[in-house]
Amino acid sequence: MFTFLSARRFHGLVAFASFALLGVAFYMEYQMGLEPCPLCMLQRIVFLCVGVASLLSSLTGSSSARKFLSWIVVVMSLTGAALAIRHLYLQSLPADELPACLPGLSYMFDVFPWQEIMQAMIMGTGECGDVVWTFLSISIPGWTLVAFAGMALINIVIALTTRKKTMRW
Repeated sequence: MFTFLSARRFHGLVAFASFALLGVAFYMEYQMGLEPCPLCMLQRIVFLCVGVASLLSSLTGSSSARKFLSWIVVVMSLTGAALAIRHLYLQSLPADELPACLPGLSYMFDVFPWQEIMQAMIMGTGECGDVVWTFLSISIPGWTLVAFAGMALINIVIALTTRKKTMRW
């Protein structure tokens, strides 16, 4: 029986939303001139991973693969939500309590070991505390938190309701 609101269509919608949000992020960077901080870069990577996993799930015919990919998307979305919460926390700090600003990522990739770069990116820097854009009084990491939470909830529902199809002979 064909249902319009199938798990495949929801995963297609999540993939589209992830790629659309990446498009908005690139628009904000290259057209609006907003320089992304390290936490923004990590959240972009998570959106890309969520989009790819959701796209794969929307293209597969296997319900067990779809269920597995749903849980993968849940874990990635919760990771993205944690990064967004860290970002919002840094934005709530007074200027004198913010972590020190670091050199640019390209310089860090040339000089520092990758473990230190990842730690610095996850912990955030002083520029992560800047609120450079808002919509409805919510900053960029606030909106990414909403998106990650929605993607996690959709995929939890998909993972819990996806059943294996039994073959009837």
